Amino acid sequence: MQQKKFIPCIYLYQEKAVTSLKDKTVINMNPVELAKFYSDNGADALLVFDLSNGDAEHEAALDVIKAICASIEIPVIGAGNVHRMEDIKKLLYAGCKQAALNYSKEENINITEEVSLKFGKEKIVACYSGADAIHEHKELLETYVSELILVNEAAIKESYFACNVPTIIALPEVSLDKLFEILGNASVSGITGNAINDNAKELNTMKTMCKSNGIEVHLIEPALTWSDFKLNSDGMLPVVVQDYKTDQVLMVAYMNEEAFNNTVKTGRMTYYSRSRNELWIKGDTSGHYQYLKSLTADCDKDTLLAKVSQVGAACHTGSYSCFFNEVIPGETNSANPLKVFEDVFNVIKDRKIHPKEGSYTNYLFDKGIDKILKKVGEEATEIVIAAKNPNANEIKYEISDFLYHMMVLMVEKGVTWEEITEELANR
Repeated sequence: MQQKKFIPCIYLYQEKAVTSLKDKTVINMNPVELAKFYSDNGADALLVFDLSNGDAEHEAALDVIKAICASIEIPVIGAGNVHRMEDIKKLLYAGCKQAALNYSKEENINITEEVSLKFGKEKIVACYSGADAIHEHKELLETYVSELILVNEAAIKESYFACNVPTIIALPEVSLDKLFEILGNASVSGITGNAINDNAKELNTMKTMCKSNGIEVHLIEPALTWSDFKLNSDGMLPVVVQDYKTDQVLMVAYMNEEAFNNTVKTGRMTYYSRSRNELWIKGDTSGHYQYLKSLTADCDKDTLLAKVSQVGAACHTGSYSCFFNEVIPGETNSANPLKVFEDVFNVIKDRKIHPKEGSYTNYLFDKGIDKILKKVGEEATEIVIAAKNPNANEIKYEISDFLYHMMVLMVEKGVTWEEITEELANR
């Protein structure tokens, strides 16, 4: 059975998040923070409408969309300001998993087949406001589009089963009964709009209620229950908390059964304070919430490892991690490959911001993109030549030279290692 999706929407205008397609009132949270808030609270995807005017605003909006895509794990659907195939390409290259055509515009209808064949049907969705567009282009949509987005609530009933393409319904508000009714329809794949935005903190609760009403949704469902764990003498379970991206250990806390169940239900890390004898949701006081990404028990099932998305600092001192008092200094040279890449990249990035006299890196930046590209090409050729020689060390040296110059190019063009590794992971 198809899982129904809860999809918040960001309406992007002049690089700010606004209230709706028609209401340009600015929301008091920048678009990237808002996207992360939605992602951390259980959203299944994110729809971003670019409401900009003119080429300059549109390019600035694409930069924001790129930053949004880099900051969250859930798929992003990019919509708005599409006039030609190049605009679909820009949205997908910015990191969107899907790009939307506007079926109120003839120019968008005309490029449907072209963009679908170019980028794949699964990457193309179509927005529409009335069933007439669906009836008129039914065959085109069924052949070349993976999903529809209905942006007009008044056209819901006439759109049901208009064609065999799953439909996301945009709603300004919705009651629970109406939510169950709409999601219970086989042709509906999800809900978006302010009906979801305004209830973002309750998405997991809404999903639980949908599940109870026989509607299939994506929920955190643990393979182990509280009774499966071995508790300490206080009847609690210690939890080691890690940053899910860097694996940095952030803190250690304890859970009782209520804390465990609340963590699973809400997706926000909840603990039991032994000193205060009370339940506490991390971040309720400080705003430094921890959003659950995974939970793993050790071999004895007497300790949990929680990987989280950390907002702000984990430690009450203001330190990102509680573990900062060095007892025995590390003396080994632990060359974590990813950290080496990040460290070198950061040095290069710093050179661009804070030039240093006599720096070869600054020499390359000063000479400009053509010089950097020339060096990248030369070093790539050196790798080929070294590979023809019997001594493998030469390849090591030349690849190192190439990677350095490639990172100079990355900094020059504003591309990060995180973006590269994410792109590789998606292939």
